[in-house]
Amino acid sequence: TRVKQIVQDLKDFSHVDQAEWKEADINKGIESTLNIAANEIKYKADVIRDFGDIPPIECLPQQLNQVFMNILVNAAHAIDDHGTITVRTRPTADGVVIEISDTGHGIPPEHLTRIFDPFFTTKPVGDGTGLGLSLAYGIINRHHGRIDVQSGVGHGTTFRITLPAHPPVEQVASAIA
Repeated sequence: TRVKQIVQDLKDFSHVDQAEWKEADINKGIESTLNIAANEIKYKADVIRDFGDIPPIECLPQQLNQVFMNILVNAAHAIDDHGTITVRTRPTADGVVIEISDTGHGIPPEHLTRIFDPFFTTKPVGDGTGLGLSLAYGIINRHHGRIDVQSGVGHGTTFRITLPAHPPVEQVASAIA
C-alpha cells in the first residue's frame, strides 16, 4: 500500500504528461510533495499541516510542486538538529496564500536580498546549485503570484506565496500556443 501511494504521489508530483494550465487543488499538491520529500524531512523535522479550505486555482501544478519541493528541502537543510516545518494554506479574496515556515537557523540579513538570484547559495561547493529559489521565483512570477520571505537568524524562516485563482487570460493563451 505504501509503495502504491509513493508511486501515485510521484505521478501527481511530476505530471510528466501534463504541462498545461488547469485547475488544481494546492493542498493535494503540497501533500504529494511532502510524501515525495519525506525521506529528506523526516529525520530533521516534524511537519505540521495547517491546510485551510481553499479554492482550486488555475495553474501549472507540476511547476508549483517543484516550488514547494525546493522550499521544503531547503527548510529541512536549515534545521541543525530536529525542528518543525509548518505548512499553512488559506484562501484570499482572489486566490490562495501558502506559508512554509521552519525553525531552522534563519537567513542572515545580508543574504535575504540575494536568495532569489541565480547561482546564489550558502551551501558548500557541490551541495547546492543556487538555482532552486531562483527557479521558484520565476515560476511564481509566471503565475502572476508573489513570493516573500521573512527570516531571523536563530528564529527560522517563513516563505509566503500568494497566487491568484485565475491568471490573466493572455497568460493562459500564451502557455497553450
